[in-house]
Amino acid sequence: MVFDYIQKYPHRTKQILGISYEQLQSLLNCAIKRHQEIKTKLQSRKIRINAAGGGRKELLSTEEQVCLCLFYLRQMPTFQVLGMLFGVSKTLRGDKMV
Repeated sequence: MVFDYIQKYPHRTKQILGISYEQLQSLLNCAIKRHQEIKTKLQSRKIRINAAGGGRKELLSTEEQVCLCLFYLRQMPTFQVLGMLFGVSKTLRGDKMV
């Protein structure tokens, strides 16, 4: 995946995402903090019928989601290519891939 590649080769971040590795880390820290704030705010207002933890799990971490957005804006790949690179293009119906 792209995020793993950037973690392994941080000096290539600017070529891939258009920002330096240090800028990416700063952006990720802000995104994670904001994501947690929003999540906490939503949980405090939510009226639960089912137990917490149900539902579909996220396929990508917050860091990977930010990386996906930056990669898309920088490289402009097709959604099929973007899905293949980040492992999010597949939908399953029963045991068949669509």
